[in-house]
Amino acid sequence: MPCPPLKSRIKIMSSFTIHDFLNRKNEGRQITMLTAYDYPFARIVDEAGIDAILVGDSLGMVVQGLENTLPVTMDEMIYHTKMVTRAVKNAMVLGDMPFMSYQTGVNDAVANAGRFLKEAGAAAVKMEGGAEIADHIRAMTKSDIPVMAHIGLTPQSIHRMGGYKVQGKTDESAKRLIDEAHIVEDAGAFSLLLEAIPMSLAKKITEELTIPTIGIGAGPYCDGQILVLHDVIGLFERFVPKFVKKYANIREESLRAIRTFRDEIDKGIFPSEDQSFK
Repeated sequence: MPCPPLKSRIKIMSSFTIHDFLNRKNEGRQITMLTAYDYPFARIVDEAGIDAILVGDSLGMVVQGLENTLPVTMDEMIYHTKMVTRAVKNAMVLGDMPFMSYQTGVNDAVANAGRFLKEAGAAAVKMEGGAEIADHIRAMTKSDIPVMAHIGLTPQSIHRMGGYKVQGKTDESAKRLIDEAHIVEDAGAFSLLLEAIPMSLAKKITEELTIPTIGIGAGPYCDGQILVLHDVIGLFERFVPKFVKKYANIREESLRAIRTFRDEIDKGIFPSEDQSFK
């Protein structure tokens, strides 16, 4: 039996790639990123023209209702990433390495990162840490797994950091972050996410690196920006970080629609003949 055409056997690669990340920095053009965790929102984000989608372990808080990201598992991340890649045509999709998916060693890190590409259809992974994950990045890169590194406020380290606090405010901690930025670049990371650090420090790191920086709470001088989708559209109400700008209030709109639905049933308005079969 002849093999089916190649096009029918593989998903066509997203139009935005790691080479576009690098080109955008060289051209001085901003990279746009958002998180997404399911098919409907991933379609919307993709259709809006966002360059890259991170399936973040932040889903533990904004989707699962957890207090932090630590309980999120690899299987849960694969499940959500599959939904996102199924929806996306143009944006590049990255899977977020959850807590204890890579801290146990390089071999575990490569195997788990590979699952994002092999099982879930992602194009790259994101991983928190600096010098301590340099060997992981090297091994992943050798295995053809592109890595976005993540330094500054790293949510998986909240217990060590004493909570969600701005990092790099002292000269010593700023120097450490600059050093770690160079370490992950040298290890082979194709980009670097900077979270909750002073904008002057983010500017210095961005200027010193040849790979692009993506900021979240790191000011306007990074090569790109990312926010959590549920913050941008007003779906997460427990707290709003200082660095978030809310562009809509979908939660309030949803409440209004659902209450109207309830009231129309109570009043006998819904369903009408228009919503009934004859």
